Amino acid sequence: MTPAERDVSQSRWFLAGMRGLFSLPAIILMISFVGFAAFALQSGVTRGEAMFMTATVWALPAKMILIGTMTSGANLLAIFLAVTLSSIRLMPMVASLVPEMRTSRTPTWLLLLLSHFVAITAWVFAMGRFKDVPREGRVAYFAGFGITLVAINTILVGVCYGVVSSFPPIVAGLLFFLTPVYFIASIWATGRQSVVKVAFIVGAVSGPLLAVVMPGFDILVAGLGGGTLAYLFDRFVIRAGMRSTKTEPAAVVQAEEVV
Repeated sequence: MTPAERDVSQSRWFLAGMRGLFSLPAIILMISFVGFAAFALQSGVTRGEAMFMTATVWALPAKMILIGTMTSGANLLAIFLAVTLSSIRLMPMVASLVPEMRTSRTPTWLLLLLSHFVAITAWVFAMGRFKDVPREGRVAYFAGFGITLVAINTILVGVCYGVVSSFPPIVAGLLFFLTPVYFIASIWATGRQSVVKVAFIVGAVSGPLLAVVMPGFDILVAGLGGGTLAYLFDRFVIRAGMRSTKTEPAAVVQAEEVV
């Protein structure tokens, strides 16, 4: 492929990624950002600050934590640590997504830049669509989707900032809650490995119980303890059962040959 043909191909996949703006994950996220605009307005955050948060912090839960700690009067260091710890949860998403789209010619700086656009919606969308995109076009495809989604949501927050003042608080809350609901459904639907679904079930059961037993540490314990329990169960119960099932026919064949 000549350089000119390669540029045309990359442009085509970038535009294809931009069209992902009309997909269900992107539409649900945009509706959720309308709820974020209402939350920002009610919290005393200005229109410019809300738009800046959307473009730079990006992940919706991290922005909610940022505004919540700001309005509670926390100091700058506490706010920084809270948002940082919230964003660490995205590292496994980046670690699983980058190998799916990286090629030998992909520069590291580009992958670092695109990692900013990795959040729940972008990860679910990309992992579900990459199977239909050749590896050479995946970086451009993800860039088209991620950059467009961030830009549109930034503009959306600015436009809706004044409009949502007439929304009842319950409506704004429901709009914001659409994203986690969709994420929960998508995790189950796109989980390719059994350990993912085991971890999902453990988290769904242990999360509410730990919230009552040890509030404040429930997410940490559910994540670390539940993830470890899911891994052990998957490795020593599910995979052990699969190995025994595969070796059993071979043993039967050998016994028949001996007879």
